[in-house]
Amino acid sequence: MHDNQRVGVLLINLGTPEAPEAGPVRAYLKEFLSDPRVLDTSALARWLVLRLFILPRRPAESAKAYRKIWTDEGSPLLTHSRRLTSALREKLPDVEIELAMRYGQPSIAGGLDALATRPLDRIIVAPLYPQYSSAANGSSLERVYQLAARRWNVPHISALPPFYADSGFLDAWKAVATPVLEEFRPDHVLFSYHGLPERHMRKSDPRGQHCLASPECCHAIVPANRNCYRAQCMATTRGLVERLGLENGQYSSAFQSRLGRDPWIKPYTDHRFVELAQQGVKRLAVFSPAFVADCLETLEELDIRGREAFLEAGGEDFVLVPSLNTHPAWTQALADMLRRI
Repeated sequence: MHDNQRVGVLLINLGTPEAPEAGPVRAYLKEFLSDPRVLDTSALARWLVLRLFILPRRPAESAKAYRKIWTDEGSPLLTHSRRLTSALREKLPDVEIELAMRYGQPSIAGGLDALATRPLDRIIVAPLYPQYSSAANGSSLERVYQLAARRWNVPHISALPPFYADSGFLDAWKAVATPVLEEFRPDHVLFSYHGLPERHMRKSDPRGQHCLASPECCHAIVPANRNCYRAQCMATTRGLVERLGLENGQYSSAFQSRLGRDPWIKPYTDHRFVELAQQGVKRLAVFSPAFVADCLETLEELDIRGREAFLEAGGEDFVLVPSLNTHPAWTQALADMLRRI
């Protein structure tokens, strides 16, 4: 941040329904899955998929899952995000900071409205997704730009880039994970990232000749895959493996939360739970480095359903490493990243 500039920050996370009931979940899923960056098909195909296959039954199923993790304070994702906002305000007392969700409340429009009431020189938009995807980072930034462009006084906007390899981000994960791993002593560590359709990787490759073209395509970040979500996830794994001192054979990476019949990036997390148990792994530790706050995908999909799948397949013990949430090392790392913009 430049001296004497009045700066605002808009933190953006993905979103959450307002209540763990079918109605609010349906409204959330409708907004989320109507986004052409999420379901990147024709408008007609997207409408048909939503109306015929997803909205008739998935809201009730998802509401049941949300009820398993809902707290007295509400959605864990929103609770952790609000606490992070408060902690960041203490770190950056001269910066105006607002929280927004790409889908649901608090909205991006509301966050921009709040910042517009302050005498700011510029706004930093901070999508809280470590690895770039068009479905998350791209969609969030597009929405900000759309809304900002409608204003008579269009704000000066900077954006926090993907921080998948940022040393502070990786060190924060080390700080969270080290005491858990030292106490648990796992046989294997699984890094589970949110999945995406394979076509999203191919579309991120400007020449269409690198991403998913070979088994080695994600072994390093090169110009062709610098915006590839899978390549950035693998870079995060490499950074964490180095910091945690893991050896080959002690860890693997996988991708969760797939939807529909199209091929998604592999390997699949739910398959890995069973495979690892069948291969003799008894004590499994799981990370979720695509999420900076615990949410449905970590607390229900991994820590409840994933744990059950691993134990039923022959595993004996399972631990989910908590997400970064409001750990002091993460709050400091995020403040440092924002100061550099």
